[in-house]
Amino acid sequence: METITVNQFRDNLRQYVEKVLADHEPLTVSRRNGGAFVVIGAEDWEREQETLYVLQNPSLMAQIARSAETYALDTGRRPRPEELGESDCL
Repeated sequence: METITVNQFRDNLRQYVEKVLADHEPLTVSRRNGGAFVVIGAEDWEREQETLYVLQNPSLMAQIARSAETYALDTGRRPRPEELGESDCL
């Protein structure tokens, strides 16, 4: 993660915001007093929040582990040919 000073951020605000949004990489902005803050795009923030939700949900993590296990053992459900291209999640 790139780190810049608050003065650099202030002087080039538009450029840094565009970079954060285009690259999907957070930017750390350090302040003279030692404090810092992070600039992150809203879509990236939402994605991070969703990931944290899944990681903190034991039942979802167990479901993912079971799915990974059945995949590794090649014992999972196989879609019929007419189901290919469809999604059970939608």
